[in-house]
Amino acid sequence: MKKILAVVGTNNKKSVNKKLVKYVSGLLKDVEIKLQDWTHFDAPIYSIDWEKERGIPVDIQILQNTLAEYEGIIIAVTEHNLTISTFLKNIIDWLSRADSQFLKNKKILLMSTSDDEKGSINALEYMKKITPVFGAEIVESFSLPLFSKNFDEEKNTLNDEVMLLGLMEVLTNFQRSFQD
Repeated sequence: MKKILAVVGTNNKKSVNKKLVKYVSGLLKDVEIKLQDWTHFDAPIYSIDWEKERGIPVDIQILQNTLAEYEGIIIAVTEHNLTISTFLKNIIDWLSRADSQFLKNKKILLMSTSDDEKGSINALEYMKKITPVFGAEIVESFSLPLFSKNFDEEKNTLNDEVMLLGLMEVLTNFQRSFQD
């Protein structure tokens, strides 16, 4: 059984991206999936001076070892000022210093959502550019615009049938990529 790690690149406890990744994780079948909250990892703002003086933080080393255990990773990205959150950027900076290929041979599903019409597409596009640099294979991506309109939190489901069909196709393709 394939192991998939699902994470959110935000430290916002009420993030709509957290709600989306939790929902999507429940839709995957025949895989071992783990949702991991990165907010408890201690990662100071990256600085070459800090690294030279103290090395790679222990929590980043733990995270690096955790990532190594999984064949696939679902990353939900939050957009701040037309790019990814500082929180996620900092984690990526540290991980890439520990190992420039920290995502080598990992199959990636990128996701984003927001309450605007673009669904954090800028952050998603940024991640599409940078994750292959670290060895990742981006299998699929999915953006959900207008989260509050398109997602029913009480029923924990997408309201929009077209969006749901698109998401199911994305998930099918992601799971199928492990069979190749």
